Amino acid sequence: MKKHIVKFVCGAIVAIAIFSALVMLLWNALLPSIFGLAHISFWQALGLLVLARLFFSGFGGGHGRKFAGGFEKNHLREKWRKMTPEERKEFVKTYQHFGQHFGEFGRGFGGFGRGRGFKNCSSDENDKQEKQD
Repeated sequence: MKKHIVKFVCGAIVAIAIFSALVMLLWNALLPSIFGLAHISFWQALGLLVLARLFFSGFGGGHGRKFAGGFEKNHLREKWRKMTPEERKEFVKTYQHFGQHFGEFGRGFGGFGRGRGFKNCSSDENDKQEKQD
């Protein structure tokens, strides 16, 4: 067990060092010539990674969704549950029309983030699945 923890910690340190080095190299290769900014050191790149983590993920992890209600409620699922079967069919029809116009981009939103789309969805199937949950 202790070996696994040591391997994990060492791997995390190596990964952080690699990401910091990549940030430093990309910054120094692009931003000074494009925007006239100064070159940065490895430690400044590490600081930028930490700063970006704080800005975009918050303090508790969870990719920032914890504070936006992502874990408490799924509003789209709640809306789906409150729809009548006719409203669900209309929603599916609208979604399929959207997906035809936008190709792969449109299909990526299907299945409430599960990537299965709405074409195989029926209200009876979803009701059965909800009762099992």
